[in-house]
Amino acid sequence: MKWLNNLQTLEELKKQYKRLAMMHHPDVGGKVKDMQEINAEYDRLFELLKNTHQAADGKTYTAKNDTTETAAEFKNIINRIINLQGITIEVCGSWLWLTGDTYQHREILKELKFRFSKSKTAWYYHSEGYRKNHSKIYTLDEIRDLYGSETVMNKPSLQLQVI
Repeated sequence: MKWLNNLQTLEELKKQYKRLAMMHHPDVGGKVKDMQEINAEYDRLFELLKNTHQAADGKTYTAKNDTTETAAEFKNIINRIINLQGITIEVCGSWLWLTGDTYQHREILKELKFRFSKSKTAWYYHSEGYRKNHSKIYTLDEIRDLYGSETVMNKPSLQLQVI
């Protein structure tokens, strides 16, 4: 594969896709052809890795139940939030977390099925099929420590300046 390599889990795929989208999306100065290639590779790899995950201890496992998430769902979310001003996009495990100046974007986030965590003062997204199996409440820093974290500040869209 040209763009997405050495991936073992769905979480790794999502992290690499997000990083590549932040660099190559046409809205941030990338080429349409490159983004189309990245999307095609993501779709193929998503089908191969959709039930392979990484546990908190770093071990890889296969989920007992098939995921309800689709490749298009994650790509749509990234494409919609990539140019939101003042936010930080973070992938922790198979979750997306948004922090920063999110208040002005709350309607878009609700439409994309993000939820707001008051205790973490952050918006989060996970596919519909997730159900919490324990009563422990983790801080965002504890979640980062457990699942790893990749943070990318969004890039403002290219704007023409009037002279």
